[in-house]
Amino acid sequence: MQVKRLAAALVAAAPLFAAAQTNVTLYGVVDAAVESADAGGPEGRHTNVQSGDQSGSRFGFRGSEDLGNGLKAIFNLEAGLAVDTGVQDAAGLFQRRAVVGLEGAFGTVTLGREYSPIATVAAATDEFGQGFYGSNLSAFGSGKVTRRLSNSVNYKSASFNGFDLLATYSAGEKTTGPSGDLKGIGAEYKLGGLYLGAAYHTLKRVATGNDKEYGAGAAYTFADIGGLEIKANYLSADPDGANNKFKQYNLGAGYPVGQGKFYVNLQQNKLENGAKGNAWALAYSYSLSKRTNLYTSYAKLNNNGLAVFGLNSGSNNITPAATSLGADPSAFTIGIRHTF
Repeated sequence: MQVKRLAAALVAAAPLFAAAQTNVTLYGVVDAAVESADAGGPEGRHTNVQSGDQSGSRFGFRGSEDLGNGLKAIFNLEAGLAVDTGVQDAAGLFQRRAVVGLEGAFGTVTLGREYSPIATVAAATDEFGQGFYGSNLSAFGSGKVTRRLSNSVNYKSASFNGFDLLATYSAGEKTTGPSGDLKGIGAEYKLGGLYLGAAYHTLKRVATGNDKEYGAGAAYTFADIGGLEIKANYLSADPDGANNKFKQYNLGAGYPVGQGKFYVNLQQNKLENGAKGNAWALAYSYSLSKRTNLYTSYAKLNNNGLAVFGLNSGSNNITPAATSLGADPSAFTIGIRHTF
């Protein structure tokens, strides 16, 4: 009898135990393309099968646990991979994002490897979705704007009349020399089809001063003109020292037609020393279903005699050699992407 009562109690309590468990979602993107690219140097054009020419191929786990009183525990682990070879991202298993935190009426706090405030604004205002060649991903990387932050503590406020506030602190965790700490703030505003955002970072990279990074962007969707999108952004890195400030400007548009969508983006890159590169890019995506699409794109960048700027897609870059001043890179892609 005691055994039967215990069994009955466990069965009755099972839904309560289940409700307390973390809800976990597996998700990802599988993207591959045939790519014909030319870095503009003497090596000429080459054709490859590439991974991530619209979106970086990835898989991830995200989940939450309801802690009661409007409070949730959250986590996200996201890993990059190369579909063409099957290998993981060279930077590490969960280098794309690895965070754990709390979410409630106060907003969201996360710890771990997270996107920077400028990266958040740049992603929201890039017409190419930081995917096709010619996207604003070329503004990130070594010596430019910081996109992801390791060892970081991050805060995003709850939305108030369309406004969100962003703040971050990333510890350099160095025992000698400049700390390597990054501090960042940002703000976003959303109202209907309108988005506005701006952010600022300071980085203690050298002993003499701080590196400074800036980002601002805007986007608007015209619902009464067939869903026409206009997106623009300004991204800048100003490392401590003279004559090395980097600036990038983007202006893009997207227009859906039936199951397809046309994209265009214009881009200018500049260095304080006079180097300048102007790029233009076109893309088209056709949806076979809600999760699968075909795409094609073409991008071309014209550098002046002082510049070696390159083109970036979701996972790849085409950059002239440092000695190939004035080289003009270009890329043409045809690919397929599936999300799950």
